[in-house]
Amino acid sequence: MEFDIIVKGGTLPDGRVADIAISGGKIVAIDREIAGQAGRMIEAAGNLVAPPFVDPHFHMDATLSYGLPRINASGTLLEGISLWGELKPLLTYEAVKERALAYCDWAVSMGLLAIRSHVDTCDDRLLAVEALLEVQKEVSPYIDLQLVAFPQDGFYRSATARENTIRALDMGVQVIGGIPHFERTMADGTRSITELCEIAADRGLMVDMHCDETDDPLSRHIEQLAFETQRLGLHGRVAGSHLTSMHSMDNYYVSKLLPLMAEAGVSAIPNPLINIMLQGRHDTYPKRRGLTRVPEMLKHGIRVGWGQDCVLDPWYSLGTADMLDVAFMGLHVAQMSSPDDMRRCFDMVTNVNAEIMGLDHLGLQVGKTASLVILDAGDPIEAIRLRPDRLCVIAKGKVVAEKDKRDTTLSIPGRAKSVNRRHKLPV
Repeated sequence: MEFDIIVKGGTLPDGRVADIAISGGKIVAIDREIAGQAGRMIEAAGNLVAPPFVDPHFHMDATLSYGLPRINASGTLLEGISLWGELKPLLTYEAVKERALAYCDWAVSMGLLAIRSHVDTCDDRLLAVEALLEVQKEVSPYIDLQLVAFPQDGFYRSATARENTIRALDMGVQVIGGIPHFERTMADGTRSITELCEIAADRGLMVDMHCDETDDPLSRHIEQLAFETQRLGLHGRVAGSHLTSMHSMDNYYVSKLLPLMAEAGVSAIPNPLINIMLQGRHDTYPKRRGLTRVPEMLKHGIRVGWGQDCVLDPWYSLGTADMLDVAFMGLHVAQMSSPDDMRRCFDMVTNVNAEIMGLDHLGLQVGKTASLVILDAGDPIEAIRLRPDRLCVIAKGKVVAEKDKRDTTLSIPGRAKSVNRRHKLPV
């Protein structure tokens, strides 16, 4: 039998050693030994073969803009939002697109083949929306890019945000976002969740809401999000991102809240690198770190995936597009140190994140899209510990990145280049 690609002798995340045959952009066989010819034979040599990494929470319109027009001196979330407000009028379509494509090159080199990016809808030009819709088309041969209509300055707080958010959806943005804790009042935040979820129900869209990204234990918008999910029948289509206020909430209240989230089927997307950097900035000691209650959510059967959130932008001065960095930090802060927990963290940045985004075509199963990554590690725990080289990345049935003895090289149609993840910062 003739195949396009056979990946020979890879170790799967469950510990099995198997060959993977690929034809027509699909995984057509997974077996101990696959007989047949292939246009390309790739020797995995016992290294880990994993599903692609998936990031369910990112801001691609801001990525690689760190230092423009200035540095976030306080390191706080609110100064980052203010700084982004200064940068927005200076944005150009070309610059947003160029930075986003550069980030996508980084992502491919790290085996990150699916990204959900929020895009600000509070700029009346909707310049970033247009740019990222074009990026979405250009990277579609190798990255599944979802866009979220995100009224960064508040759905009601910003005078034209409601109108612009609807415009962005009409332009083709596929997910509805919001930021209830940044509205002028708690009541406005609650009202924004209701209206945004109603829009999602009417249009048949998914919802991903920045929710309670604050140290204030009285910020409880996730409760309203769970309620609207139940009321409107949005089960499985809704995610609450960040949820950092839960870190500081009263334990009795949380004991009520978690079953409500589980009942509604609301997913949670904590972003450990950014959450622990931005939260607790007003504390002296003890100093909170703001990561939401991940182990407790998992015990209640809530679907939880790790997100990256930011790379080199007004909120975060670091980042590499490596979801293993995210999992590594997440398991530390959540104290998920058992072997089962660490394997679960690897699953959270691959399969679980794909589920949150509704990407049913991804995964190491026969019939799924042939997107996978070979890592220089023997198993998922070693992969998180080492954050190793990606030896080969296959996207939708094509080899798009390989590691040789000299460098990581991309072979993306129209964008063949070496990837240099160094980024010059402003002086």
